Amino acid sequence: MSTPFIPVITIDGPSGTGKGTISRILAQELGFHFLDSGALYRILGLAARRSGVDLTDEAVLASLVGRLEISFGVDAYNVETTIRLAGDDVTDLIRTEAAGKDASTVAVFPAVRTALLARQRAFRQSPGLVADGRDMGTVIFPDATLKIFLTASVEERARRRAKQLLAKGIDVSVEHLAVELAARDQRDSARSVAPMVPAADAIEVDTTTVSIVDVVAQVRELWRERSPVPVALVERF
Repeated sequence: MSTPFIPVITIDGPSGTGKGTISRILAQELGFHFLDSGALYRILGLAARRSGVDLTDEAVLASLVGRLEISFGVDAYNVETTIRLAGDDVTDLIRTEAAGKDASTVAVFPAVRTALLARQRAFRQSPGLVADGRDMGTVIFPDATLKIFLTASVEERARRRAKQLLAKGIDVSVEHLAVELAARDQRDSARSVAPMVPAADAIEVDTTTVSIVDVVAQVRELWRERSPVPVALVERF
């Protein structure tokens, strides 16, 4: 008996393009599972810090992946709500700027990416998956039904991130954030393994001047056109 095909929507792109929010909304509407692949790299960076592991030691980092005790809490729509590392709630800890920088640092190593490959692909479960990351459509799910690559200007992305941090009471400089985002883009795009680039068959969407609602509507329509089965949106209350 052949294994049934499980559809995947991949949404790749740099930080601040709205891919996390858009992915979560789509997963909710479609009743799909959700993968925030960046969280796995952030968790690894945090675990390495806690264990005193050098973030440039590729072999030790890769071996640490197999020992990570990670659990994702999900709501009624299979969307991530809490993330635990060895029982500790690290949901907020891995969303800091420092955690993002550490994630970008450990993500350059081929052995680390290989070690996390199976863990990411395990999220592909019926009835479908929305995967958010930087190499979802190129490496992790190359057979995805729909591939989206989001972009936005560095300045706009920095403004969005500054607004998020200010809402948490963290005072930041938009100019400083823009410099950090540009540096991370360079690292992620230039790495030798799984660089952050659009898949050949990805549809690029610039979100600089487009609202989250409009981007979701655009991706939803693309999914309606490509979905292997009729789309039935989950009613939300």
